[in-house]
Amino acid sequence: MSPFRGSAAFTENWQNFDFTLDDGVATLTFSRPDKLNALTFDVYADLRDLLGELPHRGDARVLVLTGEGRGFCSGGDVEEIIGELQQMSAGELLDFTRMSGSVVKAMRDCPLPIVASVNGVAAGAGSVLALASDFRIMAQSAKFSFLFTRVGLAGADMGAAYLLPRLIGLGRATELLVLGEEVSADRALEIGLATRVVDAHSLATAAGDLARKLADGPALAYATTKILLTRESDLGLHDAIEMEALAQALLMKSEDFAEFYAAWSEGREPAWRGR
Repeated sequence: MSPFRGSAAFTENWQNFDFTLDDGVATLTFSRPDKLNALTFDVYADLRDLLGELPHRGDARVLVLTGEGRGFCSGGDVEEIIGELQQMSAGELLDFTRMSGSVVKAMRDCPLPIVASVNGVAAGAGSVLALASDFRIMAQSAKFSFLFTRVGLAGADMGAAYLLPRLIGLGRATELLVLGEEVSADRALEIGLATRVVDAHSLATAAGDLARKLADGPALAYATTKILLTRESDLGLHDAIEMEALAQALLMKSEDFAEFYAAWSEGREPAWRGR
């Protein structure tokens, strides 16, 4: 457990999704299968808060996001979010859009690698949650749809217009965000939106194997790499090289770097400690 976690106790039970933690692998399962795991205000808030807690727990090394049933996450619930938004003032609407954006900021700031195990439709905000993850393992039957324009809103939502061009290029991002059309798993793999595509029955195993590899590996090196990838997207080359030099020098004093050399000298596999 981190000594810098703050004064509040960790949340023991999450009411708005299923959460498990097993040997360093945290798994969040969206659990409204009858609504294709559509988001509510409370799901957003709990997800934001969980992402704030995870780095300080000390017992989680990777987070897997997935959905129960046929969907990964179909975006905001039409009745419980979109209907409610019709009644809100401009100030209240801004509070909401800032909260939903804070989830993506928390995902990118979280030092833990995040694996999206996309088991079905990922639409609207659900597609952005997968986009903000570090890895996207898709079932063959899964689909993405950045459908914001199809409901009369900007395709730029929750950081999508920032993240997507950096992942797949401006031209393809423009196509996906402006048109809002469905993207098959094969197409997602072709354009670099998917990390890997597998048969539906193999999805849990593929995502679990990747999560296990990340949890068993040099966690400090993984976390530092993720942080630098996020921060350097807004830097020039000279600043990026300086940031990498500082980070690399610090990691050269880490226990894991010393452990690699000891293991190499002794002809064995490293026992990574994440420190």
